[in-house]
Amino acid sequence: MSPTDTLAALGKLAELPGDTLENAILTGADPVLPSSFAVGTAAQASVAAAALAAVELGHVRGQPYQQISVDMTHAALECSGWFSLDGVTPNVWDKFSGLYRCADGWVRVHANFAHHRDGALRLLGLSAETAQRADAERELLSWRALDFEQAAADAGLVVAACRSFAEWDAHPQGQAVAALPLLTIERIGDAAPHALPALKADDRPLTGLRVLDLTRILAGPVCGRMLAAYGANVMLINSPHLPNIESIADTSRGKLSAHADLRTSEGRDALNSLLATSHVFVQGYRPGGLAEQGFGPEAVARLRPGIVYVSLCAYGDAGPWHARRGFDSLVQTATGFNFAETEAANSAEPKPLPMQILDYGTGHLMAFAATTALRRQALEGGSWHVKVSLAQTGHWLRSLGRVANGFSIDRPKVTPYVETAESGFGELAAMAHSAKFSRTPTRWARPSVPPGTHPPMWPD
Repeated sequence: MSPTDTLAALGKLAELPGDTLENAILTGADPVLPSSFAVGTAAQASVAAAALAAVELGHVRGQPYQQISVDMTHAALECSGWFSLDGVTPNVWDKFSGLYRCADGWVRVHANFAHHRDGALRLLGLSAETAQRADAERELLSWRALDFEQAAADAGLVVAACRSFAEWDAHPQGQAVAALPLLTIERIGDAAPHALPALKADDRPLTGLRVLDLTRILAGPVCGRMLAAYGANVMLINSPHLPNIESIADTSRGKLSAHADLRTSEGRDALNSLLATSHVFVQGYRPGGLAEQGFGPEAVARLRPGIVYVSLCAYGDAGPWHARRGFDSLVQTATGFNFAETEAANSAEPKPLPMQILDYGTGHLMAFAATTALRRQALEGGSWHVKVSLAQTGHWLRSLGRVANGFSIDRPKVTPYVETAESGFGELAAMAHSAKFSRTPTRWARPSVPPGTHPPMWPD
């Protein structure tokens, strides 16, 4: 599919007005990064969809229409997540993360969180204090890939066996994902339309809206960062006992950042207080995790009628893996992308996509769907639930087709698209946002700051 056709299909899925595409200018064509998949189209179309949804909501709030433009190379490189702090580019991967050969294939282990890493090592009979990667490589040679994947899942760990598309399509979870739409926006309660403040012509289209961001790993944080770029007040809520990854310095741009421990009555009370005047609630907890704390979608809709509640998961909300944990790199491996790239590139081992497009594309689609639901709320009322998953985004990426000679190009430099600003983590150099608005330029009004910097209350 062409980028324009892809964007048109997204607009139709979200029931945006038919003339919405007239406000979009898309430049560039795949391949823009070395891949046999249309990763540039996925990046560009998902960014453009979110930007157009923001323009439509701005129009509902009294603004004239404006054009948006998205360059494909810029959008794709934005999805690479490149950043540096004080001139140093962090290594965002733990030494135990990555591919391992097994007795009959390959598995990918995600070890960026210590409890996941240590659990995987224990499963291999290794000590977290003394083990080296070579030890894990040796032990995994005695495991069958599917057996280790299942044993890790049973232990609450994050591992994926490398499958082909044919194997994934035959898997019950692959079949469940194939039956789902790319995303869902469903009404889950009655509520009057929220009286949103009117906008001045030069206000960004989401100005005055309040978003609670209860996410940690890329897709969700990217959604919140995007909404902040379009003017929303976004508050990242972290629990003080949960770890984060170094990319938080990049994905927290534009956000307030507060602590609230939902295991305590004080933390739940703080979240309830914030929720009372919020418009969007974004969460990426394990499936059912927030419901156990009293903040599932139906409960939040009762607490704050008219809320737009956004749920992110790895493998979709149907099928035997609906509750399984996962990250972009693992979903790529489990659903066939690594195997397909291996064949296309004639590689000796499974090959990842050139960026974590499932994370970034899903983050953009979350922002798109959330803003679309906000528009529906403003026009017809109701409380709304948006559901997305990395695996559904992967199924969509497959539907965009393959790119001939996708590995014939070199990776472009990020330098033309980098902006630098002070942050609470040091001097941050990171990718500028790729959607350009003709009248209300995107920006992050707040620097990224460490978790807990702000109190859990909305500023006046």
